This record gives sequence, structure tokens and C-alpha cells, in this order.
Amino acid sequence: MGKLKTPEDSKTTMTEVVFPNDTNPMGIVQGGRIIQLMDIACAICAQTHSGKIAVTASIDKVSFKQPARLGDILMITATITRVFNTSMEIHAEVWSKRLPEMKPFQTNDAYFVFVALDDKAKPTAVMPLEPVTLEEKKQYRDALKRRKNRIG
Repeated sequence: MGKLKTPEDSKTTMTEVVFPNDTNPMGIVQGGRIIQLMDIACAICAQTHSGKIAVTASIDKVSFKQPARLGDILMITATITRVFNTSMEIHAEVWSKRLPEMKPFQTNDAYFVFVALDDKAKPTAVMPLEPVTLEEKKQYRDALKRRKNRIG
């Protein structure tokens, strides 16, 4: 096996503009749209890390901190926190910028779990993760606690 991948190797950032179709009648982004964007960013992150098709297995509590509104620019980041044999935990964050200030503020975050699939759509092993920074190492350790809570 070659050099292990770090979280930075597969970190994914997407940028989107909030259009009228994304909002409710008050001009606030619909929660389902936010979750969809987070899921896409996490899928790209998981597939980049694993080199396999990866599917959503679970989503931990999605935090809605502040509303994003019509015209806002959304930045969605997805960072892998830990690999568990065939599954990967990924932390997704959504930040918003609003004209004219363009000062970023966090709107959402959640932890997603993705499972890598082989050519027969069966779960397949994923290369382990090598956290580097202090934050990455903390996320890596805490991922084990979150997994235990998910499994019960």
C-alpha cells in the first residue's frame, strides 16, 4: 500500500448562489436544499478519498445555525474525519456570504457517513486516513465516539 491520504487530499469545496427556486416564500433557503448540497459535497469527498462509488449511509443531526437567504453565496465544505473499514465519516459545513458586506457566517453543519461500493454494489474496504493537523486528529478521535453513538 502506498502513502496514506490525509483529510486535505480529498477536502471538497463547492460554491452555490441561492436562487428563488431554492427558497421558501420568505426567501430563506429550504432545509432540504441545504442537505442536498451537503450530501453532494460529501459524496465527492468520499469518492475522492476511496477511489470508489460511495453512497450515503447516515446523516447525523443537521444544525441550522442561521438562515441563508435569496442571493446569498453558499460555500459548502466536506472534510473526511475517519475511515472505518468500508465507511467514511465526513464533516460538512455551510457558510454564507451576503451582499454588500460579504462577511462569511456559518449556516449549517452535520456529519455524514458514506460507504464505498465495489463493482457489484457491495461494501468494499477503504484506505485508512492519516490526520495531520491538531484539528484533524481531534476530529479523528471524536469520530469514534460519534460512531458508537450512531451504532448504539
